[in-house]
Amino acid sequence: MNCPSKILIVEDDEKIGKVLKTILEEKGYIVDTAKNGKEAIERIEATSYNLALIDIRLPDMEGTILLPVMRKINPKMSKIMITGYPTMRSAIESLNKGADGYILKPIKIESLLNIIKEHL
Repeated sequence: MNCPSKILIVEDDEKIGKVLKTILEEKGYIVDTAKNGKEAIERIEATSYNLALIDIRLPDMEGTILLPVMRKINPKMSKIMITGYPTMRSAIESLNKGADGYILKPIKIESLLNIIKEHL
């Protein structure tokens, strides 16, 4: 039997974070949340996650700044950027700094679940 995958949601919008957490837990994932970059770093230093969903705009830092820090702490963790402000520049920057995927808000749940399965 496989152990459930651990996912960290880094999202400053509490409503979005709660909805994503609920949906992913219903699918059998173990899910934690962080509301900013500092909290995300603390969580990944303490727990080994398989995947992180990272909002590109956080209150204390850009998600693209967080990507290389996360990669250094846990190189095997997949990192998916989430943004409500899609630009070609932010997509390229995210991928260049270590994002494994990029998904737009409003999040289509089916697309999210597919990208998570693809990267686990």
